[in-house]
Amino acid sequence: MHSEISPAILYFGSVVVLITTENENGTPNIAPMSSAWFIGHRCMLGLDASSKTTVNLQRTKQCVLNLASDSMGEHINALSHTTGTEIVSASKQARGYRHVKDKFTVSGLTPVPSDLVNPPCIEECPVQMEAELADVHVMMKNMPGRTGAVLALEMQILRVHVEDSLRMEGHSNRIDADKWRPMILSFQELYGLSDRKAVVSKLATIEEEKYRPLTYDS
Repeated sequence: MHSEISPAILYFGSVVVLITTENENGTPNIAPMSSAWFIGHRCMLGLDASSKTTVNLQRTKQCVLNLASDSMGEHINALSHTTGTEIVSASKQARGYRHVKDKFTVSGLTPVPSDLVNPPCIEECPVQMEAELADVHVMMKNMPGRTGAVLALEMQILRVHVEDSLRMEGHSNRIDADKWRPMILSFQELYGLSDRKAVVSKLATIEEEKYRPLTYDS
């Protein structure tokens, strides 16, 4: 049996991304988010247009998408209710947000230099993806008064770093899904994955390299 419902949010579950960007003064900012999806070597980020991360991204065109593992709950919670924006909006104040200048110190995370972009990678994250802004898409165009309040930012992945323990044995460019344990945000709650597959996937019979044309990598 099904019944009608109108949830305030539709976060049915996706990986937690810690986005690092560069502030105007050259210091790094970290923002936890989960409104992200990937296709090929592109990532779409759904972000508040007024957030520090969005402002930084549109100015510098660079970021690192650091994927959190399910062992990083304390770090993620330390970043919750924080913003890099000095003047905290009324809506964020109502949700208990406060301005934090040094997100790395507050979160206990460690910055490490990136190869191709200025924002640092986060050492504790098993997956780090250096990226640059490819396009900005305005959302809610059909809602006067809200148009542009949320943006969809298209990021091009430039370089991927992973912990060696995640590599699939016998392959130079594959992740072993049995070893990858992402942190999942579902309706504001943090979850890990089971240590086994729910079912054998027919999709997994397709060789991953057949998707390579989508990446346009050499």
